[in-house]
Amino acid sequence: QVQLVESGGGLVQPGGSLRLSCAASGNIVSIYVMGWYRQAPGKQRELVATINSGETTAYGDSVLGRFSISRGNAKNTVYLEMNTLKPEDTAVYYCNANLRVPQRITGMDYWGQGTQVTVSS
Repeated sequence: QVQLVESGGGLVQPGGSLRLSCAASGNIVSIYVMGWYRQAPGKQRELVATINSGETTAYGDSVLGRFSISRGNAKNTVYLEMNTLKPEDTAVYYCNANLRVPQRITGMDYWGQGTQVTVSS
């Protein structure tokens, strides 16, 4: 089975920075897209950033210019560099991967367990 394991969340002051990491493991044939979503209390889960196998990136409007997504050399790891953090960035951040396993001919979405990011003074 596939696992996505996140790390790097925590408490940071406004204006500070954090780096999230996510590693995918298991019997994986191909990873098409990896990304990050977040969910704040009482709000819907929203897109933060994605990166596909061709290294094309996309960002949510609220993080554009402050956050940067990248993939590791092994291509099964994704990073989210978060700068100039604001209190409204406080949320649980979830890693997502659209990938194919041997039992399927198309990709499907997998999710990590989430990591808390709190921006507060």
